Amino acid sequence: MTSAILLVLGGLAGLALGGELLVRGAVGIAQRLRVSTLFTGLVIVGAATSMPEMVASVQAALAGSAGIAWGNIVGSNIANSLLILGVTALVAPIAISGMGRRDAVVALGASLSLWALALGGLGARGIGLGALGLLGIYIWWRYAHPSGGLAEDEPLGSPPGWLTALGFFAAGLVSLIAGGQALVDGAIDLALLAGVSETAIGLTVVAIGTSLPELAASLAAALRGRAGLALGNVVGSNIYNILLIGGVTMAIAPQPVPESLGGAQAGLMSASAMMLLVLLWRGGTIGRLAGGVMAAIFAANIVWVFV
Repeated sequence: MTSAILLVLGGLAGLALGGELLVRGAVGIAQRLRVSTLFTGLVIVGAATSMPEMVASVQAALAGSAGIAWGNIVGSNIANSLLILGVTALVAPIAISGMGRRDAVVALGASLSLWALALGGLGARGIGLGALGLLGIYIWWRYAHPSGGLAEDEPLGSPPGWLTALGFFAAGLVSLIAGGQALVDGAIDLALLAGVSETAIGLTVVAIGTSLPELAASLAAALRGRAGLALGNVVGSNIYNILLIGGVTMAIAPQPVPESLGGAQAGLMSASAMMLLVLLWRGGTIGRLAGGVMAAIFAANIVWVFV
């Protein structure tokens, strides 16, 4: 019990430090590449902060625990759209101005596709490889067509050197992955002591634990006034969770997506993706009231899963 608690505390510390370092490095990379901070959040930070989910889902799939592997992906997307965006808005309201609409459409399409796979209990290596191919097309398209309210006009200040920016980014990534893994290990140990089911662990404990890098990165970005980076991190991570992590998981261990996820949980994942699209389409600000509602819905879902 003591060792599990120490793992959780150490993991939280690693995530907090890693989130700050990763944001510093990502902003520096955006300046050097002369791309928007939203694009950096979508492609660079979104992929980097999804690595803990990758580690957890691939390890679980190889161990034959499909419930944990896919529950982690579905639960992480729910956590991204409701918990992370909600808490971030509670701390620092997020001003949006037509940014990320196209990316939210991609995230919604990926969510609906995963829901369909779960409803049909489908899984094959070809599906996983196809998802990875779609991700490659998305990244190329996003870089080739960066226009569309991507917050290119956000003031970034004087750029740091390449070595400094890459050093911050690498150190932050290492800290995030190590912290996320330590947190997940400790949380799983604590959950198993309570006799929680495998699917519930994947949807809650593992999903929340592996989503904390996104929370740390989004909070650090919002507090530093980088709304595009905070928002891009959430939307980009939702896309990467399904196309990258789901694609790799299914390509390496082609197991069917558990049909138990095809009900309320995949439905909530898709509904939260639709909510995010509507918010981005309307523009304005994601304020504290909306953030509180998102966080409350997430908390209610966690209670419902266990009950």
